[in-house]
Amino acid sequence: MFLKATTETKEHAPSYYAASANWQTDYPQLEGDLTVDVVVVGAGFSGVATAVELCERGYKVALVESNRISWGASGRNGGQIIGGYGSDPSAFRSSIGSEGVSIVENMGSECVEIIKERIEKYNIDCDLKWGYCEVGLKKRHLKSYREWAEEDPAIQLLDQAEVKQYVNSDLYLGGYYRQDWGHIQPLNLCIGEARVAESMGAKIFEQTQITRITYGENPAVHTDKGSIRANHVILCGNAYMGNLVPYLDARVLPATSCIIATEPLSDEQLKQTMVRDVAVCDSRTALDYYRLSADKRLLFGGLSNYSGLEPSNAQAIMQAKMAKVFPSLRSARIDYSWSGRMGISVRRMPQIGRIKDSNVLYISGYSGHGVAPTHMTGRILAEAVDGDTHRFDIMNKMFHLPWPGGKLLRRPAMAVGMMWYKMLDAI
Repeated sequence: MFLKATTETKEHAPSYYAASANWQTDYPQLEGDLTVDVVVVGAGFSGVATAVELCERGYKVALVESNRISWGASGRNGGQIIGGYGSDPSAFRSSIGSEGVSIVENMGSECVEIIKERIEKYNIDCDLKWGYCEVGLKKRHLKSYREWAEEDPAIQLLDQAEVKQYVNSDLYLGGYYRQDWGHIQPLNLCIGEARVAESMGAKIFEQTQITRITYGENPAVHTDKGSIRANHVILCGNAYMGNLVPYLDARVLPATSCIIATEPLSDEQLKQTMVRDVAVCDSRTALDYYRLSADKRLLFGGLSNYSGLEPSNAQAIMQAKMAKVFPSLRSARIDYSWSGRMGISVRRMPQIGRIKDSNVLYISGYSGHGVAPTHMTGRILAEAVDGDTHRFDIMNKMFHLPWPGGKLLRRPAMAVGMMWYKMLDAI
C-alpha cells in the first residue's frame, strides 16, 4: 500500500470537529519574557486540564501551544469518554505494590467523574452524551466480558440479539453496555476548558514553538521571541514533542489513526445502524471505534498505523471498513476525513515523571486512550506542584522503557508487531 506523509499545518486538521467548533481560538504568540508559578507546554487535554487544576488552586499559570488549542490528538480523536487509567495497572504490582495498583485502578473511575463535574460546574457546551458499548467479534471477547462483569456491576452484558438494540450490525456476537461512559465533541471540550483556565487568570499563548528548556530549581522555556521562567515546567506535548526532550522522544512512538464523518443520517439510516446514541468500540487490537455526532453523522475511526505515515487512500479504506460494519452506509456521502497522531508507550501506561531530578515534570504515552485519563493526569500533576506527590510518585515508579531499536528500527519493529496482533484478531 502506498503511503504518503501527513501534511501538518499550524491550523486545525480539516475535521468535523474543527467545522463544528464553538470558537476559533486566537490567543497571541509569546513575545518577551514572563515569570509565572507554572508553565505548561502543550495545550491539548493534558495541558489544559493541568492548567485548570492549577488555577483552581490559585497558581499563576502560563499555557503555551505551538499550534492551536487542542490542535493534536485532543482535537482529532474519537471523542469517547472511557474509564480506566492504562491498560493493566496490575502488571506494575512489583514496582508500585498492591496499594499502588488499587490507587491507579480507582483513578480509572475518577477520570470520568472529573470530566462530568467540570462540564457541569463550568457549563461547557460540548455535546455530552452518556452510554457506551463494547462489541465482540469472537467468542473469546464474550468470555472476557463475562469475567469483567463479575467484577464490575456497571457492565450490562448483551447477547447477539440484545446488542442489536444498540448497534444494528450482523458483525457482532454480543457485547456489553454501560451508562457511566459516553462521548463528547472533544475540540469543544478542550477549548471550553481553556476558556475556564483563562477566566481564572491563566496566560495562554498559541503559535508559540518552544525551542529549548533550561533545567534546574527554577526552570524556563525559551522561544525565538521570548521566554517564561517558572517554579515548575510541565511538558504535555505527547506525540508532538519531537526531539525537544530526547528522553521522552525515545519513549513515545507516534502512531496514526484516521476518522471519517458521514453526511447527517436519516431516521431510517439510524434504525439500520446506530439504534442508540452511544459510543462504540470493538475488542480487537486494531479496533474500529465510532459514534454519532450531535447532528447525527456517523464518526467512524480506526486504521491504526505505526509507520507514522497516512495511507494515500485513507478515506476509501475507512469507508470500506465502515461498510463492513454497516452495509447500508456503503453509498453514504463522506463529508470529512482526517487523521492524527497518538503517542504509544511500550507498556501502554501513561508515563508521568520528572526530567533530570528537576522541577520539569512530564506526561506522555496515553496509547490511544486519553480523553478521560488526561483529566486525571492534570489532577495528579497539579497535586504534585501543590506538594502532594503521593499519586505522582506511584506513577513515577513505573519504569518507562524506551522503544527498542532507536529511531532507525523502532517503527519497523512496531509495525511488524502490530501485523502479528492483527493476525491474531483475524483468528
